[in-house]
Amino acid sequence: MVATIGAATTSAASAKRVEERSTVVIRFAGDSGDGMQLTGTQFTNESALAGNDIATLPDFPAEIRAPIGTLAGVSGYQLNFSSGRVFTPGDDPDVLVAMNPAALRVNLADLVDNGILIVDTDAFTKANVRKAGYDSDPLEDPSLERVSVFKIALTKLTSQALKELGLPNKTVVRCRNFFALGLCSWLFTRPTEETLNWIAEKFKKAPQLVEANTLVFKAGWNYGETTEAFHSSYTVAPATGIEPGTYTNMIGNKALAYGLMAGAAKADKRLFLGTYPITPATDILHELASHKELGVITFQAEDEIAGVCSALGASFGGAIGVTTSSGPGIALKSEAIGLGVMVELPLVVVNVQRGGPSTGLPTKTEQADLLQALFGRNGESPVAVVAPCTPTDCFMAGYEAVATAIRYMTPVIVLSDGYLANGAEPWSIPKFAELPSIEAKFWTQSQGFHPYLRNEDTLARPWVVPGTPGFEHRIGGIEKDYASGNISYDADNHERMSRVRASKIERIAEDIPPARVEGSDTGEVLVIGWGSTYGAITEAVAQLNAEGIATGHLHFRWLNPFPRGVGSILKRFKHVVVPEMNLGQLIRLIRDRFLVDARPITKIQGQPFKVRELVEPIRALVEASK
Repeated sequence: MVATIGAATTSAASAKRVEERSTVVIRFAGDSGDGMQLTGTQFTNESALAGNDIATLPDFPAEIRAPIGTLAGVSGYQLNFSSGRVFTPGDDPDVLVAMNPAALRVNLADLVDNGILIVDTDAFTKANVRKAGYDSDPLEDPSLERVSVFKIALTKLTSQALKELGLPNKTVVRCRNFFALGLCSWLFTRPTEETLNWIAEKFKKAPQLVEANTLVFKAGWNYGETTEAFHSSYTVAPATGIEPGTYTNMIGNKALAYGLMAGAAKADKRLFLGTYPITPATDILHELASHKELGVITFQAEDEIAGVCSALGASFGGAIGVTTSSGPGIALKSEAIGLGVMVELPLVVVNVQRGGPSTGLPTKTEQADLLQALFGRNGESPVAVVAPCTPTDCFMAGYEAVATAIRYMTPVIVLSDGYLANGAEPWSIPKFAELPSIEAKFWTQSQGFHPYLRNEDTLARPWVVPGTPGFEHRIGGIEKDYASGNISYDADNHERMSRVRASKIERIAEDIPPARVEGSDTGEVLVIGWGSTYGAITEAVAQLNAEGIATGHLHFRWLNPFPRGVGSILKRFKHVVVPEMNLGQLIRLIRDRFLVDARPITKIQGQPFKVRELVEPIRALVEASK
């Protein structure tokens, strides 16, 4: 799906009053089999085609198939779409679509006062109400008086729309999410032609489903137009303040896969992915596997260790070796990553973080693998670490990881997380020719060659394809002599090689932009973040500055090494605050490196920060210091 900002398609005008809104946050919620992710994704595509800026938060249940109607099986998808810039999926929904009582129970407290609640009344049977933990029908509860409730027999209306097709009841019920999609598309005057085309393409192998989902989608739209329940619809104008161009709706995992492929293509090398499936990183494997025509090789290994070892072997053979995983898998890969440090080969390791420890919260987001990335190997084993800050920034993080791994002949860890991996936003499609160049040349001077010669600028060793005449050599996990590359147990040599490997990582700072502050350049509070906290911090800092609290925002993309100039920035602010989705990991590094009394704001609930969760404690800190 590609759109040109400033040229949005609109649907036929409604006969009802149309109210303009600047921003709307909508959340679709239902059982894990109700198609909420599909519904939310397509509504997002409609909003992107309408020219809105968007940010999304898919929220999956951890169970593959929890019992129907239970709280554990609730799946949600939240979208913030706006005529201005947005940086988060929104704190709380203005609209909640609840397909059953469990979805209502899990999400109702988040719905704003005077918000819109749309429910499928057919799902509120006594059995479902009881499964959700209610003693009585929640739709009759006085607490709902604070919101506008639209009780709609979605299942019955879906059945009526499909009565001529003679489909099994189970199939009919599975179509009701398209009624909700059609209704919400009408409610917010979303363009629908693309959705109808998408239905035809997605279900083309089952013509009955194409017809069924099309009928139900149109029935939902027409219900909104004809029922007296809705007196008006809403519109959100195309976004302003966004550079004109060609955009596509992009999720983080896909963007990261594209970045890896673009980096390998720019370096004119084959891309090899050796990996083992794990939530929430598996979609990178799926995406790369679909691009064999670009020379991408994907290998689903028997386990995590085999995956990383195969990638390291590919790098030894002259390709760009990549391995992907999440925290538990990175733990298994740690020895082989250490081998990559010792043999000094370009290896990209992607960690899409999730809640831990152990299996933890496999479908929920967290930022708790930073210290693992930096120190989770035996010995002095430094690697470069880069953390994308938005779903589309995953593209450049992947691209830069490839470039850095090659230039410095070192493993590079990309620290994404579940929030970025599954989240979406508009992506301005870059031109390949305009991407930074990546020089990837194999060593060609045979005279005096040994495998640990050093580039004077980067300290990188030569990259040589094994078996090349005149360049026969061996590498391995045992320490090597600095001067000859032979095995060495000499104490002074080991220290020298350890310091060289550490210094090589530090020199990467010469290639990355110096630290830069957004918001106020000096003042009361400096908020330091990394990774996916970027959006919430950006909005919080803007709100605090609007209140007259001079607040700056320093965000780290590169976590090893840190960018230059951080120390001088810290001196310009009275307070330093570090929000993280862990119990305090970056803050340890800030305190240790710069000796500042930084204050933590931590959250470890499997959910990203809401803006108010940052604004309120920072405001309280400033008030307390007066």
